[in-house]
Amino acid sequence: MNYILFDGPSRNALLPFTFTRPVADILIGIMTIRQKWEMRLGSTTTTLTEEYLSEKFPMVELEENVMINASFLPNDVLAEMVSNLEPNQAIFKGDEVIAFYTNDEQEEVNFDTYEIIEYTDDCLTVEHTWDIFSKNDVAIREDFEYLTEDRKSQPIPKSVNVIAPENIFIEEGAKLEFVTLNASAGPIYIGKDSEIMEGSVIRGPFALCENAQVKMASKVYGATTVGPYSRIGGEVNNSVLFGYSNKGHDGFLGNSVLGEWCNIGADSNNSNLKNNYEEVKLWSYETEGFAKTGLQFCGLMMGDHSKCGINTMFNTGTVVGVSANIFGSGFPRNFVPSFSWGGASGFTTYVTKKAFETARLVMSRRNVDFDEREAAILEHVFEESKKWRKE
Repeated sequence: MNYILFDGPSRNALLPFTFTRPVADILIGIMTIRQKWEMRLGSTTTTLTEEYLSEKFPMVELEENVMINASFLPNDVLAEMVSNLEPNQAIFKGDEVIAFYTNDEQEEVNFDTYEIIEYTDDCLTVEHTWDIFSKNDVAIREDFEYLTEDRKSQPIPKSVNVIAPENIFIEEGAKLEFVTLNASAGPIYIGKDSEIMEGSVIRGPFALCENAQVKMASKVYGATTVGPYSRIGGEVNNSVLFGYSNKGHDGFLGNSVLGEWCNIGADSNNSNLKNNYEEVKLWSYETEGFAKTGLQFCGLMMGDHSKCGINTMFNTGTVVGVSANIFGSGFPRNFVPSFSWGGASGFTTYVTKKAFETARLVMSRRNVDFDEREAAILEHVFEESKKWRKE
């Protein structure tokens, strides 16, 4: 069977992260949503997404296809239901479609003519940016159980101070000495060829993905995920870093999400709690206003390729777009549009020529090419975000 993950109605609510990727490639837990589906289905997937993303994330359509709403994270029951779908069948949870069977001859899909299969069990969904960190606890636990079932961990080094070692799994090539791991409140997953440097103290749930790094004497609270090739240092609490991002120095990052290729300058901090303890509101790209999150703790949402200088301060509930560069004293406003350059004293436009030069240098350090596809995606984001910049 051919499986296609589609963005669904949540795509705009997941900006700025879906400016540069489909919903399926959001990291939550230990794996991306795509990786979760592919492992459970035992099959590769392709993507139905925005046209400007389709060259990097193409869709392959065959005679028979199953379309899957990427906002839904799989579990064993749901994955089995999806794999057993037959022609003219669809799976719904309430009013939302999870998956449906289609063929290349169908010009349109009319669910009134389908046999509707109701999914009534619980499952994780990612429908808002803040879901990525607020549901990361459950996502890590589910991924940990799935990835480690009937597998044996690498031995925990003797120098490691450990609590609840049965909840710790270390992949091949990982390095850690003279650290403290407390997995009594949640599992700790240490990925292939990753590293935790001396003096670090980590409480689960925690996921350190492949080739990621925790710098010396870091303090990490769950539920935190450090994506592939990312680095953290200082104090981190309930945050998710996608791949290739750095928060390598002292400073606090809490209840936050960083996209790919982000860099947080030394001694930078974000607030995750308002002084009056009220509910946090976040900028919504859908309504072009501030939306209620239902959360008391909510920090920084930063899109791909964005960076901040040393000693940067972020207010509670700050949204930073793609390829922004923030520096200077004082709090910048709590919505920084894509391709903004500046800080609390004001912003100018970060022109694509300069932004692309930086992206090319940053990515080359990790032996990744900044190619024409990447440039075209960022060029589209630059044009789409003009309306929010004061140019």
